[in-house]
Amino acid sequence: MKDLDKYYNANKTMWDQFAKINAESKTYKTDEFLKGETSLNSIELEELGDVSGKSLLHLQSHFGLDALSWAREGAQVTGVDFSTEGIAISRNLAKKAKIDARFIQSNIFDLPDVLDEKFDIVYTSYGVLVWLHDLKRWAEIVAHFLKPGGTFYIAEFHPFLWTLDNEDPNDFKFIRSYFPLDKPYQFEVDGSYADAAKKIKPQLDYEWAHGLSSIITSIVDAGLRIKFFHEFNKMPFQLFPFLIKRDDGYWYYDHPEIQLPFVFSIMATKE
Repeated sequence: MKDLDKYYNANKTMWDQFAKINAESKTYKTDEFLKGETSLNSIELEELGDVSGKSLLHLQSHFGLDALSWAREGAQVTGVDFSTEGIAISRNLAKKAKIDARFIQSNIFDLPDVLDEKFDIVYTSYGVLVWLHDLKRWAEIVAHFLKPGGTFYIAEFHPFLWTLDNEDPNDFKFIRSYFPLDKPYQFEVDGSYADAAKKIKPQLDYEWAHGLSSIITSIVDAGLRIKFFHEFNKMPFQLFPFLIKRDDGYWYYDHPEIQLPFVFSIMATKE
């Protein structure tokens, strides 16, 4: 428990700083959102479908753009994140955009002690699972907050990417094991992925590897029934410097014969 506190406290300190940087970055397009554009991608919009009138719990909602975009789609949204700054920015953006949404500051694993409701949809996306040490408990919490007949949906970076160096400007090389270790990876960071020009005081962050089998098994063991599992050869962000952006707005590995799994999505229901 002491080590876990150290890991999560360090990560929270980092994300409190990232929330400010990211909200002002061109990567996240906050100004465009405030002018009426959505931050959501066609993958999740098409797969999750019509959310009008449905209650939606967004886990790890960062500084709120996606949660607020789902509210614009008609959902009754509650966003949750452990970053104090992220939640503060989320609430401020909701006021600026005149969108009715609720935001709660909490670590996911503490959320059942903070929130006593059930939802039609539990949603999470892109870069969330590496910050969680226990997927079995995570999936149980997802199931806990779903109404009977409710839907869980995740769109996430494919864990295959975890093995690859994302800084080599020329091509891929393998630098990490696909299979998880018995402790998190430790990295030193001095800035956000969303804006390389803005630096923070160097600090450690901690990330956990999770393979597809552990993700899927955790969802099934929590009592949810998987409706589909999809893999995509595209991603909504330029995670690697050599990816090419196509007319559909997604980034691809530009190779005539080799296509790689960049994103996966899962939809599951609570019977």
